[in-house]
Amino acid sequence: MKRVLAWFTVQRLVTAILFVAIFAMAVREPVDTDTWWHLLAGRVSVERGEILRSDLFSHTRYGAPWTAYAWLSEVLLFTIFDRFSYAGLALWIAAMVAGTAAFVYKQMEGDPFSRAFVLVLGMTATALTWTARPHMTSFFFTAVVGYVLYLFKWRGINRLWVLPPLFVVWVNLHAGYTLGFMVMVAFVGGEVLNRLLARALPGSDPTVSWRGIGWVVLVGMVCALALLINPNTTQMWTYYLETVRIGALQDFIQEWQSPDFHPLFTQPFIWLLLATVGAMGLSGRRVDGTDLALVALFTYAALLAVRNIAPFALVATPVLSRHVTAVMERVGWAARLRRPPRSSAGMGALNLALLGLVAVAALAVIQPPLRAEANEAAAREALPVDAAGWILEHRPAGELFNPYNWGGYLAWRLWPEYGVFVDGRTDLYGDEVLGEYVTVQLARPGFEDVLEGYSVNLVLTYPDDALSAQLRCVGGWREVYRDEVAVVFVRGAGDG
Repeated sequence: MKRVLAWFTVQRLVTAILFVAIFAMAVREPVDTDTWWHLLAGRVSVERGEILRSDLFSHTRYGAPWTAYAWLSEVLLFTIFDRFSYAGLALWIAAMVAGTAAFVYKQMEGDPFSRAFVLVLGMTATALTWTARPHMTSFFFTAVVGYVLYLFKWRGINRLWVLPPLFVVWVNLHAGYTLGFMVMVAFVGGEVLNRLLARALPGSDPTVSWRGIGWVVLVGMVCALALLINPNTTQMWTYYLETVRIGALQDFIQEWQSPDFHPLFTQPFIWLLLATVGAMGLSGRRVDGTDLALVALFTYAALLAVRNIAPFALVATPVLSRHVTAVMERVGWAARLRRPPRSSAGMGALNLALLGLVAVAALAVIQPPLRAEANEAAAREALPVDAAGWILEHRPAGELFNPYNWGGYLAWRLWPEYGVFVDGRTDLYGDEVLGEYVTVQLARPGFEDVLEGYSVNLVLTYPDDALSAQLRCVGGWREVYRDEVAVVFVRGAGDG
């Protein structure tokens, strides 16, 4: 027992506290609007015992072919929600975040104190994507791919055989497998650069041989073939490209737009980027070609779309740690932190007690997001919970128009009685339907024709937006329900 206690040094205490804190930070109410249509797709897949291949949830695209690109994640998320409610989803988010952080941490250099500081900065930059959606699996697998390639380059350990089966699982969980290929492309490009500049710019970092680069390329090709092992077969080869070509994504959907750096939640990206560039400049260590390629490629992607900030943080954090360590070496701090830790049973017992106190505090922090009441209250503040209840109670006839951000929740609440006009499945609706949606939502000229064309007799929208103002003026519509979150209009007389 004394030996075990002596093993638990201050350095190990810092690492343990780090991951307890990250887990606690990541436990939050799973109320992202797209979560709901993923849960519905999972529920229908489980109940029918088959993967969805056409749209069931909208009236604008009902029956149209639909690629269930995240079918396995949807089944998993629904199963968790069905058995463990909101608490299960919240803990799933936290487990994915902590697992991702662990694989990033394994790629880092330096003492536990500097690594903890850098990892907290990196994970804070990813926090805007911590939601109960299938993309969390891509978040996790991106870190795993980075770790496998880190072992290959920095430790001389070949675990490349892990990647093809990993991509088989990944392509069935989410279409973000493209991130894995981005990491591999940057790795190959960076190592080619290292080989070409080896004589002109010698450095102490390991470089992969031409043969090793060839192995990575070959494994990447096998991974591309492995993507065929999914219900949608060759469709998944081009699915991601087809999605990003939808113009409405960049025009109207926030996560696909370039970042707005005024809100505080996007600014950790700036801090991490500036810290990485600054550390590279101050460290006196030659920038490794692969590190440069990874940071450059993912910075470019993050500046194009908010959703790419988290992958940037996953690849930049290990790079930052390497150069922070070099800076600390230059100023003489690293030697002090490398001193052998005090090792005694008494000190270990004290460290264990401190960890226990931190764990108790973490349990207190994560309790509210796990309670159903807290989640329902959060949903009621952001979603048309009561308006949906009114619709189900009064059952007004006709098709529904709804805001994009509420489509997933309304599908979960109202289907099969009502189909939604639009939801987060942008790949299903394409530019045509999304363009018509924008026309109506912004009450642009011709919006009445769009509503008429889709036989919309029921509009649920925001209380003070342009659409609700126009419906009060044009005639033929009557407001039948209103609260602080939503307003409902019915064409003609309607039910009061």
